[in-house]
Amino acid sequence: MINQTKLYNILTKSSVIASDALDGAVQESKEQHADLAQFLVAKNLASETILYETIATGLKIPFVDLSAIKVRRDILTIVPEPIAQLHHLVAFDKTDQGLKVATLDPDDIQSFEFLEKKVGLPIEVHLATPAGIKSILKQYRKGLRAEFREITAEQVEGAGPENLKQLAEDVPVVRIVDTLLEHAIFESASDIHIEPTEKDTVVRYRIDGILRDVMTLPKKIQSGVVARIKILSNLKIDEHRLPQDGRFKIETDAQRVAFRVSILPVYDGEKVVLRVLNESAQALSLEQLGLQSRPLELLQRNISKPHGIIYVTGPTGSGKTTTLYTVITKLNTASVNISTIEDPIEYRMIRVNQTQVNPKIGLTFAAGLRALLRQDPNIIMVGEIRDMETAEIATHAAMTGHLVLTTLHTNDAVTTLPRLTEMGVPSFLVASTTNLVMAQRLVRKICTHCIESYTLSRTAITNLAKQINIQNILEILEHEGAIASAKQAPETLLFYRGRGCRQCNDTGYKGRIGIYELLEVTAEVSEVILHRATADELQSLAVKQGMLTMLHDGFLKAKAGITTVEEILRVTKE
Repeated sequence: MINQTKLYNILTKSSVIASDALDGAVQESKEQHADLAQFLVAKNLASETILYETIATGLKIPFVDLSAIKVRRDILTIVPEPIAQLHHLVAFDKTDQGLKVATLDPDDIQSFEFLEKKVGLPIEVHLATPAGIKSILKQYRKGLRAEFREITAEQVEGAGPENLKQLAEDVPVVRIVDTLLEHAIFESASDIHIEPTEKDTVVRYRIDGILRDVMTLPKKIQSGVVARIKILSNLKIDEHRLPQDGRFKIETDAQRVAFRVSILPVYDGEKVVLRVLNESAQALSLEQLGLQSRPLELLQRNISKPHGIIYVTGPTGSGKTTTLYTVITKLNTASVNISTIEDPIEYRMIRVNQTQVNPKIGLTFAAGLRALLRQDPNIIMVGEIRDMETAEIATHAAMTGHLVLTTLHTNDAVTTLPRLTEMGVPSFLVASTTNLVMAQRLVRKICTHCIESYTLSRTAITNLAKQINIQNILEILEHEGAIASAKQAPETLLFYRGRGCRQCNDTGYKGRIGIYELLEVTAEVSEVILHRATADELQSLAVKQGMLTMLHDGFLKAKAGITTVEEILRVTKE
């Protein structure tokens, strides 16, 4: 979508539409949340071609009429079809000097940079009409249908290993799998699900923690796609009855992405889930994790201690590994020996000795941790505390002069300490070795392209009051300087949300950030642990000592326009 203010200024300077008609259309399009350019065409206030030619002139970029252009197949497929459909962006010509692309959004810099890295040539951006883009998108469909027919014609049920191998190496299947992977990387998906059903195959991506359908493939293509992924992952192509796990990597000049593959037999075939691990992504700094100033200072102070344990807790997919890797990156200097035992190793870290758990040969977390202690480590990372044996070894390591970083599955910070005693770790060990417990969740960030402010309605406030203590939230907001007074009426507070646009796939969200609560084991907390305090007693003491809960941190981020109230309630009230 072209920036609406910029579009209005261009049209005001031109004589294409009368000023009074333009002003009326602007107001009406805002009320209907409609794109102004398409609204003007729909209202017959301007022809599509003349309107977009005028816009192109105002933006000082070339205009292209795509209605009669037949694009060569090799040029068309430079932009994968899902990306072309989602971003209304197509390639229509290519020379040694550059790639010519047509778009409806000249400000879509991210897509242009992606293509420039992919083809290794400068991108020449043209503005086209929606009808022109649509005509080029139809050319994808003709080609895909032909390829699908070719694949299904070759495939038969019960195909042997030789046929499957040949099918997996056919150009159409290779291109379909490449498109699935490429689109997932472009959309920053964390997982790809390829799910067989009775009549077809559904492909879903997990983007910002939420699964979304992205395409449906014909049923008969499934075995070719699965076979192709098995070949890439060095798995048994003729094994259809047992689960298989593998891994493969895609490397280009621009990026290096690993895919962790899990294949599971289900009723209608084999389901494939690929975890996308962008190994070329730069490690976050502690500041980029999204901690408030006081919790950030608390974390920095505790990771600088020479021994003790730091627990990072939360459910699967809450960003615990990212937090641990960020801390290790901060601590990783030539003067320390860092060793890890992980399941799995998600990212390679230079000068960090990383070991992969392998229970089949007896290399469990406990066995690996014992071995690490004989490697003269300063800092140890244990991927997860899963049993009493691992917990005891980790706490003894912390007592004997090592800094231990690990994770645990608990809902909040305070329940971690009773959980350890329930696992069989003596209370005195928990109290004396634990430095810090950091609980976290990931929330979706509001899309910056379509963010808008609003105030809560009385109905929304009533519903909110049933779930949380609103007065307590207001007091925290005042204490942290987010609002002037806790006496302010809730309905006067400004919050933020995303309207939904092409940049965020009409979700209103783009990207994720953490919300946290950090419990430091002070002398007072240590004392109540020794007396086997309950989680409620620990919570009261922690809040009294100034701990911001995840709910508090979330509302501070919602008030700052980073995320929404609905998103905070979604992840904290599960």
